[in-house]
Amino acid sequence: MKTIFRFQTLFSLLACLCLAIACSDDSLPDTTGQDTETPAEAPDALHDKLREKPYPKADNEIYINPAPLIVPQAMKTGDKLQFSLSNQADFSGTETILSTPKSWCMYNIHKTLKSGIWYWRFRSILSDGSEQSWSETYSFEVKDETPKFVTPAFDIFLNNAPRTHPRLFCFLDDGIEQARRNVTSHPEYPELISRAKAAMTTDYPSLPNPYDQAEAIKVSIQHLYQAYYLTQQKTYADKMHEILNTLLKNPVSDAQLFASNFGATDIAISFIEIYDLLYDTLTPNEKQEIENLLMRVSRYYFKLYCGMQENHIFDNHFWQHNMRILFQAAFVLYDKSNYTEEILPMLEYYYELWTARAPASGFNRDGVWHNGAGYFNANVKTLYYIPSLFSSITQKDFLQHPWYQNAGKAMAYTWPPASKSAGFGDGSEKGDEPNRQRISFADFIARETGDPYAGWYAAQSASLLRKDYELRLYRMVRNQTYATDFPSNSPKLIWYKDAGEVAIHSDLAHTDRNLSLCFRSSTFGSGSHTVSNQNSFNLLYQGADIYRSSGYYLNFSDAHNLMSYRHTRAHNTILVNGIGQPYSTKGYGNITRAMGGDHISYCLGDASHAYSGISDDPMWIAAFKAAGITQTPDNGFGTTPLTLYRRHLLMLHPDIVVIYDELEASEPVRWDWLLHSPTQFSIQQEQHILSTTHPTKGFTTITQQFSDQASQITQTDQFVVPPLPEPSPLYPNQWHLTATFAPSSKNRILTIIQIKDNSNSGESSNVIRKGNTFLCGEYEIKAILDNSRPADLSVTHQASNAIFSYSPDNPTIEGGTYLRKHPYSSLLYDISDGRYRVTEQTDYTPVSTRVAQ
Repeated sequence: MKTIFRFQTLFSLLACLCLAIACSDDSLPDTTGQDTETPAEAPDALHDKLREKPYPKADNEIYINPAPLIVPQAMKTGDKLQFSLSNQADFSGTETILSTPKSWCMYNIHKTLKSGIWYWRFRSILSDGSEQSWSETYSFEVKDETPKFVTPAFDIFLNNAPRTHPRLFCFLDDGIEQARRNVTSHPEYPELISRAKAAMTTDYPSLPNPYDQAEAIKVSIQHLYQAYYLTQQKTYADKMHEILNTLLKNPVSDAQLFASNFGATDIAISFIEIYDLLYDTLTPNEKQEIENLLMRVSRYYFKLYCGMQENHIFDNHFWQHNMRILFQAAFVLYDKSNYTEEILPMLEYYYELWTARAPASGFNRDGVWHNGAGYFNANVKTLYYIPSLFSSITQKDFLQHPWYQNAGKAMAYTWPPASKSAGFGDGSEKGDEPNRQRISFADFIARETGDPYAGWYAAQSASLLRKDYELRLYRMVRNQTYATDFPSNSPKLIWYKDAGEVAIHSDLAHTDRNLSLCFRSSTFGSGSHTVSNQNSFNLLYQGADIYRSSGYYLNFSDAHNLMSYRHTRAHNTILVNGIGQPYSTKGYGNITRAMGGDHISYCLGDASHAYSGISDDPMWIAAFKAAGITQTPDNGFGTTPLTLYRRHLLMLHPDIVVIYDELEASEPVRWDWLLHSPTQFSIQQEQHILSTTHPTKGFTTITQQFSDQASQITQTDQFVVPPLPEPSPLYPNQWHLTATFAPSSKNRILTIIQIKDNSNSGESSNVIRKGNTFLCGEYEIKAILDNSRPADLSVTHQASNAIFSYSPDNPTIEGGTYLRKHPYSSLLYDISDGRYRVTEQTDYTPVSTRVAQ
């Protein structure tokens, strides 16, 4: 019996829901001198949403050798751009490179650059071939330690690319015949056939307008493609042909084709996969009609994207979905003589764009998804497909990029198994365990790179892995095995310097006793799927939330999102006079220090630049207008006199967290210190003690706060704007605590958090204060809260003698004075890699900087 499509509402809902360091590492040294030089002030650091200045310049430390050369679109004044690069300032010598003029605003060198200073310039080429004057000369330094990652030139890709169909999954060709012989015995075969059969029983010809169901049809075509590709059963091919005839009988207008950002590519990929798999059986007229549609889509988006995407910090939909499909359209047409001249530049553009700006903006080597853990899953298919195809065709491993090399560990640390996500960004609050896309990507990384974290992570959710259908074809062809043991030398702290996050775990391998702390202060700021949460943290125990960002991601920019989800008031950070951070890359932060040992883990975030005014991005201005919200101080938007916001965060293993906030403004301000919990707080106002008990797991969290400034603690379970007009059990109220401090121009706040599970809940939880000393369990904490004195924070683990010190003075370690190399360095003496060592850090300057030349 055939079924009629009734998926539009479901798929629409799903679409909405988815969507270094100056340091000394050694044993305790016999130091006889002290360097008292104060480090130069770090320059302002941010990423423009749309590039305003050429990259790289002298004030940019490059991320990769070779770095792409990128010119702002507004600086291209002709039809094409030409680049020149040299290790000589006058562009003489044999190392000088002159590029072929191209329509786009980037140039990839495709070879390793020697260490030293390099100079580059560009010029526009007019449509008649005449050359404009060269730009000013820019320079950058290549260092010996700069990570090297070289991609082959496009000509190599083009010469090796297949000329036959099917070709979309040519990187699986070496294993496809074996996979077909064994397909019925593969453990995922029942799921493969089940999904294909569901597509087989759908009555496509009865659809009144099939393009209204483009996303559902896309998914059905994928299931049929996989089933036919693996089983070679003609019935699946016939069904694909039936769908094609239904689509071709209903010509799509430009108005419908380009009605939404995903609409055209959802339609295009169905045609691409049918064209690729059934190429030898399609009639000339069917091929022509498919080619016509693919060219319409390709021309439209190439005109829109060429020059823009290389200069946009991160266009989510493009990198999630559109880039891959537009590349695939060019990939199936590039050798068709009627289109070669027009389509080859498009194929080259997307290849070069991936090299310049992928896999994660081009300015992120960390493996963590800088745009938020919640939206990583939407990028998985492209992150797997493109490097697999490029590696196979060019015979160069694109997974050697540092981001891919770090991705396995990053997935494990930012969203542990059997746990809620500890990460940030839109949708990160959803799910009680990692989703299938995340697990499938870990499996892919483990198979291809042997990464032990990825292997362990995927093995923790083996049953969920089999439910993933997007990478099923890959898994059913590839038969690699990998280790699944948790790495024995796993660190407790990971610092993602490029993305601006730190992840700390007390026992990552065992969720049932793991305390997870993630902290964000990022040069990527706020915008797109990141939120206004610089110097904010999430804290989980046993995989459940203790304190985390509040609100629900139901819409990208409705009133709840703008006022009670994206706004700084929804996060565990501060407000200044009730005002938060703007929705802008200009509202940025930076993690300046991070280090850890067996007993103490530490990081320092600087959000002094984050409270930078209202959101001036046209996208957000339009969103505020549509929601009927004005960016005024009464709504939590505006300028502030904040001059300093440094947050020190420590995990004292296994169950204590310490926060030391340094706050300054150019005039007295009201400081609102924020904390959010899924459960109600019990508040002891006089003692400034807060406690919560998890309703199902039973553990208790006790938080005590200290400051020389008077404060009043309040809580509410009401959102400024609720997620829905009427209460819903799907979106229960959450608790929002505010410690409001009397107006002052300076403030220091010490917060000590203890987690007590059922086994130790009877222990004393009160922190004992003796002047500037605070005793908490096995730890002694000293903190200067008097604003007239220099800031000072130290922690000693009394049983092991592990010590942390942030101070202008020298600490005592093992009975002797350690002469710190810099005043106000952060210094840790603790066990690392099996032995005690000293780590000393001053502020880390981000790789990407923007300063006036």
